[in-house]
Amino acid sequence: MHNEAQAVVTPAQQAEREAFYARIEKQHLAPLWTRLRSLVPKEPTPVGVPFLWRYRTLRPYLIESAEHISAKEAERRVLILENPGLTGSSQITNTLYAGLQLIMPGEIAPAHRHTQSALRFVVEGSGAYTAVEGEKTIMLPGDFVITPSWTWHHHGHDASGPMIWLDGLDIPLVMYFNSTFRDDHEADEAAVTRPTGDALARYGSGLLPVGYEKKSLNSPVFNYPYARTREALQALGRAGAPDAHLGHLMRYVNPLDGGWAMPTMATMIRLLPRGFSTRPYRSSDSMVFSVVEGSGHVDVAGQRFDFSPLDIFTVPGWMPYTLHASDEAVLFSYSDRVAQEKLGIFREKRG
Repeated sequence: MHNEAQAVVTPAQQAEREAFYARIEKQHLAPLWTRLRSLVPKEPTPVGVPFLWRYRTLRPYLIESAEHISAKEAERRVLILENPGLTGSSQITNTLYAGLQLIMPGEIAPAHRHTQSALRFVVEGSGAYTAVEGEKTIMLPGDFVITPSWTWHHHGHDASGPMIWLDGLDIPLVMYFNSTFRDDHEADEAAVTRPTGDALARYGSGLLPVGYEKKSLNSPVFNYPYARTREALQALGRAGAPDAHLGHLMRYVNPLDGGWAMPTMATMIRLLPRGFSTRPYRSSDSMVFSVVEGSGHVDVAGQRFDFSPLDIFTVPGWMPYTLHASDEAVLFSYSDRVAQEKLGIFREKRG
C-alpha cells in the first residue's frame, strides 16, 4: 500500500508544496509525483477515434481533384484521410498517415525520395505503374507495393481510366524522432535499370540468388500481387477453421528472414468467411483497414460501422473491436505493430 499517497495533507502543507513547486519551476524543474499517474497510466488511452470512410462518397472528390491540379504540379495528388479526433494533424492514427492517391492516363508523379517508408495498396484501376529504385511494377487492384525509406520512386500511367491507391506512411513516427529528410530528383522519372518483375522473380518464389547480401530492413520483394495473396487465403480457408478473434489472418513477410515486410509498418490481410463474427480483440497498435472484397460491419467500443468493398476504416489502439462478415470478406490492414514489437511494448488482449 502507498501509505504516503493516502496521507491527509493539511492546507499549510499544501501551500508549502505549491511554493516549492513555484520556486523549482524557475529552474525548469517539475515534481514527478504530481505527474506520475498521467505519465505512466495503468493502460493506454486510445488516441483518435474510430471512423469509416465510404469509398463511394470519397471517389467523386478524388476524381474532381484532377480538374483542379495535375499530378506533376501536386507532386502527389492525394486526399488525406484525417482522423476526426486528430483534426489538423494529417494523421489517421497517432503514428501513421493515410491518403488516397489518383493518377490519370498520361500523367507522371515526379521522382523523389524520403526517409519515411511508404506502402501502396491498390484500390481501383489497372495499367499504372510505380518505379522503385530502378524497377517498374505494374499495379493491379489488391496489390501491396512497398517503397522503402530513401529510395527513388515515381509513378506513371500508360493505360486508360483513373488509377487509385491507398498510401500508407510512417510520417508521424519518423517526425517524432525528428528524422525527416527528402530529396527531389533532377528529372521527373528516375532511371529504370531492371526489367519489370525482376524482384519478384529473384526473391519471391522461395528461392534466393546465391551470394545475395541483405541490404535493407525491407523485403526485397516490393510488389505482392493480389492474385497470389488471394490464392493463399483460399488455401488457408480450406485448411481449417478461422481463428476465433482474428479470422484467417496472414502477414506479408520478408522472404530473407521471415520477418515483417517493412521495418515500421506491419502489413496483414485476412479472410472472413461468410457469416463469420470474430470474438472481441484489442491490441496496442492502432489499425488501418482497407476492404478488398465483401461486406459486413465492425463494432468498435460500442460503435457500429457497416463496410462495403473499397471502404477504409481505422480502429485506435487498445479499443476492443469485433468484425462481422455478411459475405465472404477480405480486409487488408496496416499498423505500427512491427515497431512496437521491436521495442518490446506490443500488447494484445482477447475477449
